[in-house]
Amino acid sequence: MIDVLIVRDPRESVAKCSLTPLRGLRGIRFVSYDPGRRVEVGGRVLLHPEGDPIRPTDRGAPLLLLDCAWRRLPTLLGALDGACVRRRLPPLETAYPRRSKTFADPARGLASVEALYAALVLLGDRRPELLAGYRWASEFLTLNPSIAPRVP
Repeated sequence: MIDVLIVRDPRESVAKCSLTPLRGLRGIRFVSYDPGRRVEVGGRVLLHPEGDPIRPTDRGAPLLLLDCAWRRLPTLLGALDGACVRRRLPPLETAYPRRSKTFADPARGLASVEALYAALVLLGDRRPELLAGYRWASEFLTLNPSIAPRVP
C-alpha cells in the first residue's frame, strides 16, 4: 500500500472537500497547512500540473497531494521541505460539477479525490474504497475507463 500524505489548506471547506470521507483510512495521513509549519516531504511523488507525466518507474513511491484552490498552490509549495518528484496525471475528465466565481479552473482539473484515486492506480495501488463516499464516482469512472476497475 502506497503511503499518501495530504497537505490540506484549512481555507477550503471541510463540508465540500472530496477527501473528507478518507480521514482515518489506512495509509492516508492529513496535515493541515500552517504558515509557521514546515512539512517534510522528501522522496515523494508530488502531483503537480506542471510536472512530467507519471512514469512506470514511479510505481510504489509515496505520494504527496496538496489539497487547495489552484491559486493557493504556490503558497502550500512554500511550506514543503525535501525534494519531491513533480508528476502530472494524463488527461482525465472530472465528474465534479465545479463552479468557481473567483478563479478559472484548469481545463483538465479534477476533484482532489479523483486525482488521488487516478494517481494511485497509475502508481500500482488500486484502491476502490477511495471513491466509496464520492457522489460522482460512477460517472468519473465511466468518463475515464483507463483507470476504472477491471472486470474479470
